[in-house]
Amino acid sequence: MPFDGIVTRAVTEELKHSILPGKITKIYQPTLTEVVFTIRSQGTNHTLLFSIHPTYARFHLTDDSYQNPAEPPMFCMVLRKHLSGAIIEEITQHGMERIVEFSIKTRNEIGDITYKTLVIELMGKHSNVMLVDKNKGHIIDSLKHVSMAQNRHRTILPGSEYQLPPLQNKWDPLEMDEELFIKKMDFNAGKMDQQIVNTLTGFSPFIAKELVKRVNLGSAKTYAEKFTELQKQIRGNSYNPVIYRDKKEDFHVILQSHFSGETEQFSTTNTMLDTFYSGKAERDRVKQQAKDLYRFIKNEKDKNIRKLKKHNQTIKKAEGAEKYQKLGELLTAHIHIVKPGAKTVDVTDYYDPEGSTLTIDLNPNKTASENAQGYYKSYQKLKKSKEVVEQEILKTDEEIAYLDQLLQQLDVASTEDIEEIREELREEGYLKKQQTKKKQKSKPSKPQPEGYTSSDGTAILVGKNNKQNEFLTMKLARRDDVWLHTKDIPGSHVIIRDNDPSDETLTEAAQIAAYFSKSQQSSSVPVDYTRIRHVKKPNGAKPGYVTYDNQKTLYVTPDAKLVGKLKDSKASR
Repeated sequence: MPFDGIVTRAVTEELKHSILPGKITKIYQPTLTEVVFTIRSQGTNHTLLFSIHPTYARFHLTDDSYQNPAEPPMFCMVLRKHLSGAIIEEITQHGMERIVEFSIKTRNEIGDITYKTLVIELMGKHSNVMLVDKNKGHIIDSLKHVSMAQNRHRTILPGSEYQLPPLQNKWDPLEMDEELFIKKMDFNAGKMDQQIVNTLTGFSPFIAKELVKRVNLGSAKTYAEKFTELQKQIRGNSYNPVIYRDKKEDFHVILQSHFSGETEQFSTTNTMLDTFYSGKAERDRVKQQAKDLYRFIKNEKDKNIRKLKKHNQTIKKAEGAEKYQKLGELLTAHIHIVKPGAKTVDVTDYYDPEGSTLTIDLNPNKTASENAQGYYKSYQKLKKSKEVVEQEILKTDEEIAYLDQLLQQLDVASTEDIEEIREELREEGYLKKQQTKKKQKSKPSKPQPEGYTSSDGTAILVGKNNKQNEFLTMKLARRDDVWLHTKDIPGSHVIIRDNDPSDETLTEAAQIAAYFSKSQQSSSVPVDYTRIRHVKKPNGAKPGYVTYDNQKTLYVTPDAKLVGKLKDSKASR
């Protein structure tokens, strides 16, 4: 994902036109790696996101909403103290580096005008956001503190002098002419894309490969000409924001001329970045938070799969129970010919139409009668074990299906959903209940199913975990609402809040049901639908488990874009 110096420049130039001058009206810090500003400019509120996520470090305007903690982190409080009501006057990029400064005019405690600089450095796991006193040049605070023990080149701590990261001895591509470009490249050494990345600031491997493709094995002069074309495009801020979808998604503001896969073009770089990153960082954060939960559920599932294997082995063994009954009966019929201390006896097999001879193994330390009783006991034991194990197999199959459902729910869970899944596992006895101090009991909050609106304005609700599924289906839904679920596939309960939805709404609701299922990446997914009155929860069933009848089936292919579009306006609950 090349958020390189060129993309940084494109975002910076757009922000200059959209939020300058801008008043900072709200400041939030939803996570340890993200800061969100609400900026009032040109009569419009803009939401500006700064993220130092190790994989998704970026800054851009966003339409996404963020869940803020009850208690703001310290860095958020420092920003509010210094920047609430402040004016962003200028935005500057350091050459073609991924370092951008926001020059801000504000007032101190006694009302005097002061100047601060908010610096964002996008350098992968070393990314940071820092608030700097512009006059004194020292760091007031930073999103991530870095001591001398962690970085010998510079310290990022409150009170330290702000210094730029160490130079990489690269050239600014906007300050080069064709002659210098040719001089700096070794056209006989090959690997031109690597040479370009190692020589020019702001050029990611993604854009370096694009330049090489444009040259198409041309001469040094051709390289210089194509470089100049690219240089003019960057200088003139003539960008083409595009998301490229192939085996993996990528994006850039310089058009990749040789790409043949699916593309999506955007009018602005900020919109492209917001679309590309929307949900990615959230899913990664949820994945980290749910890592222990996922491992626990996976281990429980694997344990049950091993148990099921043993049960099946027992069933296979029990299928031979009649053999022991037959041996017991034949031995009883021939008890008079068994000699004391014999290890075997040959008897006539009355069950064989031809009356063949059968050899029966004996315990020489037991009498003939005791040997016969031993075979009868083996028969009874196996017969009984088969009955017990068949019941255990049913329970184990249900357990595996339940755990499989939880794993699917973790794949689409939000932070709040994870806590509900964790609480469900405590209630079901899988996890130990938390020991909390006795306090005045407060009413538990109701599960909050996710809301969607169909193209014709009909409300659609989705349960993303078993607590939400149960609340949605058993309590919230009306008798004639339409209920949907993927056929024989772990997934979410979906409700259409209408007793006679249009075909379009029904199809869109089925799309949502397929998307929030284990078959999210499949095509032609079967989705059953019926009225709520035909959906029942069996006594003693696991959370979220229901039976239903009078259903019909739709076949749909999940479409993430459609689901995202339907979520744009929340359905009423």
